[in-house]
Amino acid sequence: MVELTLIRHGQAQTGAKDEASYDSLSDLGHQQARWLGESLRDTQPFDQVISGEMTRQIETTQSMALADAPHSTDARLNELDYFGLAESLRASHGIDIPRNMQAFALHVPQVLDAWRDENVDDGLETYDEFCSRIMGALHNAAGQDGRIALVSSTGVIATLAAIALGLDMVKKTKLFLRVMNTSVHKFELVGDDLHLIQFGAIPHLERPDRAHARTFG
Repeated sequence: MVELTLIRHGQAQTGAKDEASYDSLSDLGHQQARWLGESLRDTQPFDQVISGEMTRQIETTQSMALADAPHSTDARLNELDYFGLAESLRASHGIDIPRNMQAFALHVPQVLDAWRDENVDDGLETYDEFCSRIMGALHNAAGQDGRIALVSSTGVIATLAAIALGLDMVKKTKLFLRVMNTSVHKFELVGDDLHLIQFGAIPHLERPDRAHARTFG
């Protein structure tokens, strides 16, 4: 049995209409990560941090500043191609990419349903391929020595939680929309069986003066 901690990146560039514009932390995102790093250094020291290769994931790791934990990257922890999937849905069904969080909440189920049903462009990663690669990243991390933290994104975390709990796509969508920036999640890997033991912890944001930093973007 191996315990793995997954962390969602800090707030990115909300309101972006493409991956390149979205993929960096906001000032608040850096602050969220610094606060989390302080909390983890006091309570949960790690021997290694593995992040995806996306800028927002790497910047989160850097701002956490866990100096005693070497940082490496694994592209299998990268987020699903939301903007690619959204563009495919726009082209095939005329559904525009959302401009605000309310519209985004309605858009996500449409994107995930189309993806699950393979009603997207052939060149995009399939849902099964996505699940396979993120489970591969977990198995790779489980083979490392010491306590490992993985810095990734909401689609990765929500999908792993759905796999662990045996949830359908409707319930997975609800998880997708509730993964807060820099939230902490814990899984146990027992052979090929994945178990969720903690979802959405934000010990570094529970102070009243940090309520403004509880974001989902």
